[in-house]
Amino acid sequence: MRKPLQTALLAAFVLVAASTSALAADAHKPAPSQVAAAGNGFHLPPLPADAHVAQTTTVDGKTLKYTVTVGSLPVRDEKGTITGQVVFTAYTMAGRNRPVTFALNGGPGASSVYLNFGAIGPKKVDFGVEGDTPSEPATLHDNPGTWLGFTDLVFIDPIGTGYSRALVDDKQAIKDFYSTDSDIKYLSRIIYDWLAKNGRMTSRKYLVGESYGGFRGPRITDYLQTQLGVAMNGVVLLSPYLDPAASFDGNVSPLPWMLTLPAIAAAHLEREHKLSAAAMAPIIDYTRTTYAETLMKGRSDPAATAAMIAKVTELTGLDPLFVKRSGGRLETQAYLREVYRAEGKLGSRYDSNVTAWDPFPYAPRQETGDPILNSIIAPTTSAMVNFVTQTVGWKYDGHYNALSYKVNKMWHEDMDVYKGSVSQLRQSVANDPNLRVLIAHGWDDLSCPFMASVLIVDQMPAMGDPTRVQVKEYPGGHMFYARPGSQSELTRDVRALYDAP
Repeated sequence: MRKPLQTALLAAFVLVAASTSALAADAHKPAPSQVAAAGNGFHLPPLPADAHVAQTTTVDGKTLKYTVTVGSLPVRDEKGTITGQVVFTAYTMAGRNRPVTFALNGGPGASSVYLNFGAIGPKKVDFGVEGDTPSEPATLHDNPGTWLGFTDLVFIDPIGTGYSRALVDDKQAIKDFYSTDSDIKYLSRIIYDWLAKNGRMTSRKYLVGESYGGFRGPRITDYLQTQLGVAMNGVVLLSPYLDPAASFDGNVSPLPWMLTLPAIAAAHLEREHKLSAAAMAPIIDYTRTTYAETLMKGRSDPAATAAMIAKVTELTGLDPLFVKRSGGRLETQAYLREVYRAEGKLGSRYDSNVTAWDPFPYAPRQETGDPILNSIIAPTTSAMVNFVTQTVGWKYDGHYNALSYKVNKMWHEDMDVYKGSVSQLRQSVANDPNLRVLIAHGWDDLSCPFMASVLIVDQMPAMGDPTRVQVKEYPGGHMFYARPGSQSELTRDVRALYDAP
């Protein structure tokens, strides 16, 4: 059985190259010279006290004045012993009872730097689109798409990512932090503790999660709502990984192929400068009707199969022989090599129109990392380390894990993960008639394709106002917000969610 947390996500580390998995392999282990006691027999130097700095950013000609805080919160076990420390970056503005939004990326093993410096924070570093390179200066600039104008922002780095760390050995860390249920419980408690510490329990509260952070989103919302007594007013899920089981059993079920065909077709339309919601509507309709029906018929209807293969060839622009030999079922990594093979390049799983040279073009399988994942680690890490240690003045010399492959490798995949987060999404919406959810995807994303969320939401009962849970798509891929136009549209749609009564 494939491991779902290593076959999707942004930072879902699709580890197609074993060489990349060595990154940060021992980053959080203490050196022999580190002798400060953590209080439980595990020795690490103490983290600095919370640090603050005043900054400004300009959005639409308006200057926003805000305070940045980098600090940490403890994680305690049932006996009260501190077992870990979660580092956060908070942006707050003066104003009475402003909304507050908590942000998490995915992986498992991704820090929150991508949402912070790529999507919604007040500063931005360029990454994730065609033409960006790792060696470009990691220079922060004002983010025109920041959400800070209408909400305070708290970015949370889960244990093992960023500067957050376990204070227990690896075996205990897997139990306490690196598994489905424990991950949700301690992150929910961190949100609770930040609200309590900062006197924000009466603020309007929102949660944004990207990729596996989108898997976390409904579960954290449900746990906070029903176990810790904290209710979210709204949830934004960016490129979420809501239903791992939907991508399996492709030998019988049409569902895995239904999820990816529209995204591949969207990428083809974009290359032809024809991508739009209107152009995608008949493709989505074909996918959920004729395409699915034909796949279910299998060899019992050769004429229908031949017509389907011709249609898939038309929608994707791929070589007819490749589509025929694939049976109209387009496996993601095979497609990403095939579509750019003539150019000697690879497409990215996270946005198939972002490419890189294939250093092993004659190998039977892709032997290098993903073009986007390989390019984003350097700019985001450099920008974050400089910002935290120099700009904010939170002086710490530990390694910053933007993407921790060690956490991803250590993650314990119990059967609970295969249940996804759809049940918790339904329950949270049912429990609170005022809760609103926006699920946002890039058309070109093959790691967490938009079609999955379309099908999930269409199967949900309306529960009053059906617009309380919406799915919206934008040009781009997993990190569609890296494109200025898509980021602007997303910010507009999110602002409407926050302004809703």
